[in-house]
Amino acid sequence: MAPRVLVSDELSETAVQIFRDRGVDVDFQPQLGKDKDKLAEIIGNYDGLAIRSATKATEKLIASATNLKVIGRAGIGVDNVDIPAASRRGIIVMNTPFGNSITTAEHAIALMFAVARQLPQADASTQAGKWEKSKFMGVEITGKTLGVIGAGNIGGIVCKKAIGIGMHVLAYDPFLSAERAQEMGVTKVELDELLAQADFITLHVPMTDKTRGILGRENLAKTKPGVRIINCARGGLVDEQALADAIKSGHVAGAGFDVFEVEPAKESPLFGLPNVVCTPHLGASTTEAQENVALQVAEQMSDYLVKGAVSNAINMPSITAEEAPILKPFIRLADVLGAFVGQVTESAIKEIEILYDGSTAGMNTKALTSAALAGLIRSQVADVNMVSAPVMIKEKGIILSEVKRDKSGVFDGYIKLTVTTANQTRSVAGTVFSDGKPRFIQIKDINLDADVGNHMIYITNTDVPGMIGFIGMTLGNAGVNIANFQLGRKDAGSDAIALLYVDGPVTEEVLDQLRANAAIRQAKLLTFNVD
Repeated sequence: MAPRVLVSDELSETAVQIFRDRGVDVDFQPQLGKDKDKLAEIIGNYDGLAIRSATKATEKLIASATNLKVIGRAGIGVDNVDIPAASRRGIIVMNTPFGNSITTAEHAIALMFAVARQLPQADASTQAGKWEKSKFMGVEITGKTLGVIGAGNIGGIVCKKAIGIGMHVLAYDPFLSAERAQEMGVTKVELDELLAQADFITLHVPMTDKTRGILGRENLAKTKPGVRIINCARGGLVDEQALADAIKSGHVAGAGFDVFEVEPAKESPLFGLPNVVCTPHLGASTTEAQENVALQVAEQMSDYLVKGAVSNAINMPSITAEEAPILKPFIRLADVLGAFVGQVTESAIKEIEILYDGSTAGMNTKALTSAALAGLIRSQVADVNMVSAPVMIKEKGIILSEVKRDKSGVFDGYIKLTVTTANQTRSVAGTVFSDGKPRFIQIKDINLDADVGNHMIYITNTDVPGMIGFIGMTLGNAGVNIANFQLGRKDAGSDAIALLYVDGPVTEEVLDQLRANAAIRQAKLLTFNVD
């Protein structure tokens, strides 16, 4: 059955056709974005929800989305999606961060020109029949210093365009390397240096706890007298009241704002001030950008629902369409390892370590780790997945670590999962052979080579003679057929394990018969989904 996607905001027919062309059943109802009750009534029928800004994917709506697997936002901002609620329900949230990059960068440059030459004010004056040439004395942009806060995708485009019009560019971005700054032709600086030297400042960072109010009253006081400030990123990055006060005092010469602390912005301390240009969040509002993000969200959602590829996800590691088929058997392996530990561990887990050895260390380990965590939790929470599992682990306060190392043994690559509880440390390792099937290669540091089946019996015992015969006879008498029987031990007479792949479920009564043997410390039925 083809996956179903509901489009509840306006998307172009070209974008809607992408869903159809890729084998997705699409329901185009753009009016539903403003009808939250009707949307909540039908959302449970869909695997995907494609939105712009009108639809509000609230916690209440997400609770009704019983089958939803992905929410795709045609645009960069996801303020209208409750991401924690979606993550807890295992729903991937995607955005399209690159479709409106050029448009937003151009708007920032346009606002910079408008503020530098007071274009809106001069236009209004002239159209009112006045001729006030001396009133609108501007400043040149060429030769001035532009301070760019955030030199990522959009900020990088702004840097390039600013250099093209003859500006000297300073960039503050903790993630910008010296090598990348040199390639871009910008000077990497700390924030205080940028504030002190820039004639124009433009912001291009997301809203986070660290960036909120980055241009507050204290930092605005550090700016160069006569600075002009542009914000096309997010409202709240700049303290609007503090900026208004700085403009009134003459310390800041002007500002261009496309975003505001409260939107729609019906009022703001910046409104009505001289040489302040305000626009109603138009950064992405061009025909080209709106079409680009619509096409991108359709492509991304289709690729995920049909191929398992994850692009531009807010709450899950990305998996490209090219790596998805290569990664798939190792994701299944990671899930199996997690499921093994989750089923045999009975006390609360305090720490988790995942070792990636050899070829697995070069894979998308974030995705593999998410799969292992999902398998680990599934014995407690049936509907957990790769999105919700990391959230649950974090909420439980469990310490999680990844270790990567070069090939250290006979296997080209393997994964080892180790968990620590208050009582013990338990580990299991596995790999994928050429047939694409997962295999156990080590349990409790005891080497073995075992197929993974849907139904398995795990036995820990003291290494004594007659165990194979006893186990085989007990299961045989109960009518249990053994497909594969693997044994391992540390030393003669010490700890030993047995892992049996059986054709079907085994009753607790049969397991009790096994446990009746004094040498057997544990006998447990395990289930895996490996078909």
